[in-house]
Amino acid sequence: MVRGTNNNAMPKRFSFAAFLCVSVFGGLTLSAAKPARADVLDQIQKQGELRWGGDENGGGPYVFPDEKDPNTIRGFEVELADMLAKSLGGKATFIQGDWEKVPELIDSGRIDIAMNGYELTPDRQRRYLCSVPYYVYGFQLLVRANSPYHSWADLEGDKKRRPKIGALVGSAALAYLRTIPNIQAISYDGTTDSMNQVVGGVDDGTLQDDPTAIYYADQFPELRRVGRPVSEGYYVVLMGKQETKLKQAIDNALEQFIHDGQLKSLYDHWNLSGKAQMLALGDLRGVAAPTAYPSFADILRNNWRILLEAAGMTVILSVLSMPLAVLIGISVACGRMYGPWLVAKPLGLYVELLRGTPLMLQLYAIFFLLPKIGVALPALAAAIAGLAINYSAYEAEIYRAGLQAVPRGQMEAALSLGMSRPLAIWRIILPQAFRIVIPPVTNDFIALFKDTSVCSVVTVVELTKEYDILAMSTGAIVQLAIVTATLYMLMSYPLSVFARWSERRLANA
Repeated sequence: MVRGTNNNAMPKRFSFAAFLCVSVFGGLTLSAAKPARADVLDQIQKQGELRWGGDENGGGPYVFPDEKDPNTIRGFEVELADMLAKSLGGKATFIQGDWEKVPELIDSGRIDIAMNGYELTPDRQRRYLCSVPYYVYGFQLLVRANSPYHSWADLEGDKKRRPKIGALVGSAALAYLRTIPNIQAISYDGTTDSMNQVVGGVDDGTLQDDPTAIYYADQFPELRRVGRPVSEGYYVVLMGKQETKLKQAIDNALEQFIHDGQLKSLYDHWNLSGKAQMLALGDLRGVAAPTAYPSFADILRNNWRILLEAAGMTVILSVLSMPLAVLIGISVACGRMYGPWLVAKPLGLYVELLRGTPLMLQLYAIFFLLPKIGVALPALAAAIAGLAINYSAYEAEIYRAGLQAVPRGQMEAALSLGMSRPLAIWRIILPQAFRIVIPPVTNDFIALFKDTSVCSVVTVVELTKEYDILAMSTGAIVQLAIVTATLYMLMSYPLSVFARWSERRLANA
């Protein structure tokens, strides 16, 4: 399958409240005036195209790039999408997205269905129409071949430590891990990321849906299975809440594939136990009826400690990484300003390299690539190191500007008094430069608070990541977003006050 493409000035006294009221009223008016979205099934049949969303980064056997032609995707769900599109009278077009965010593309009309190993959960049933199940899965625990853990009881009974078990972010496997005592549930953006961390000795195990465990068994011979799959669940196709005709058509198609053997042949082709799947699927039309949304008060009551702990992690990351960034930045700035060419030139390349590459890529290299050469850092240490190294490049430029702002005569006067150059820099130049750069450094500290959200790529669950997890599992997206934004404001506002105070103090000095 080929991928899809994805006049008059406002019065000065116009109050913010009035502006907000006008904006809300205008938005509601436009929403009311907007015509209803056309029936998706009719649109599919008219255009001859079924747009389905998934994430090829999740890997096999679901959706993944063809090794020979990266512009083409493969996987059992790719073939299933083709079968569904054909039954609806069209062709399948794949739309790429982040796995946990793909279903939201349904709401915006960018895709017709989401299908990428999405488990049937109460939250998804509340937000979307779900097809009859097309696959019955279980969670398979994988550990290193030499691991002392041989059962779930071994994990739960380990009195010396809390074993670290990884799972895909936003998945039912991660939710399952969070219910087990004595387990540290670690979230990853990709299934193979979790497996690699087990092989590298960073985590004790990984919990994968059994199709993933089967598919990657040959690629990860260092891992072994622990027991049989647990906690049976179902994969379903997700659709818009109003698309009852589309749901009926997809349900009929899936049932036809089950009864005429097409689905069995597909699963046998991908080594996914076709016969066992047909026996397990049966007639599952009434499985797991949706439950009502919990109230926001209940959600907050059950999760406020988790949110505060995540906010604490944000503070820890910021408070520990910023001083390191400043120390490295000062050293780099001094080296570039006063060091010999053999020192200044590499330091200049250091700054440009870090400023020219994304923080996420740097974190990924520290956490996932260093273990391949024998350097495995804990997640928290990797996050602090990544933030400190990245921000050190920006601090170096801030301090270099501060050093350049100090008159040259200060250095000459210090040297004439018999001071050595290093002593003059330490006693005379740096204190004056420090006074100049306090405001921009403080602003960088505030920016660092927000950039800690990127640390989720190395499995550190800070405030933004915890919000993302809770919003996906509870459906309280807006309410939790307000709580999260409030916590960020409470943490960063004192820094803003300090920045303004320091600017006034320096101006009067």
